[in-house]
Amino acid sequence: MYKPNADVNGEYFNVADKEEDKRPFKALLDLGIARATTGARIFASLKGACDGGINVPHKTKRFAGYKTGKGEVQKDKRGRVIETEKAADNFDAKVLRGRIFGAHVTNYMNKLKKEDPAKYKRQFSKWDKCLEVAKVKTCEDLYKKVHSSIIADPSRKKAAGNKTPTKKIVTPGYARVYADSKGRKWIRHFRMTNEERKKRVAKKFSDAMKATKTA
Repeated sequence: MYKPNADVNGEYFNVADKEEDKRPFKALLDLGIARATTGARIFASLKGACDGGINVPHKTKRFAGYKTGKGEVQKDKRGRVIETEKAADNFDAKVLRGRIFGAHVTNYMNKLKKEDPAKYKRQFSKWDKCLEVAKVKTCEDLYKKVHSSIIADPSRKKAAGNKTPTKKIVTPGYARVYADSKGRKWIRHFRMTNEERKKRVAKKFSDAMKATKTA
């Protein structure tokens, strides 16, 4: 009933503005310990949720591209304030759109590629592979492709794992160490049964008695 934003241009969008027979799914933003600074990433997440079709009550005051108008103070000869004029607040949706589609990242990539190819290779070698696999040239093209894929099929698909995993025991015992075919190791702790604990105590006791007799 409530479709996501087809034109992601940075402008204000909320599905609640066009309410149908049934109300849209509503969510509230919990900042937690994050700071409510203008242009913070947490508000970009909020914008993504709204464009995705979730009703999150909000304003554009904390989005990237929003600027608060500054006041102009006029004083008389004695230094007293006689009039205060404040410029209107302004929200530039193009700035937010550029952030959504990673225009600033693409610009930095192109700049770094010219100025320092070695540093570019260290930072963006995997990005180059990703763009090549997706058959796109810029971050914006990639994000558009991802957005359209999510809208076409938003269902979550679990990645197919290895059907016949290779696992062997490296160190046996109750603190057992395993290793897989790639050489990765991990530990698993096992609890002893009551009977095993009694046997362990009995063995320790007999070993101690033998050591006492030998001494």
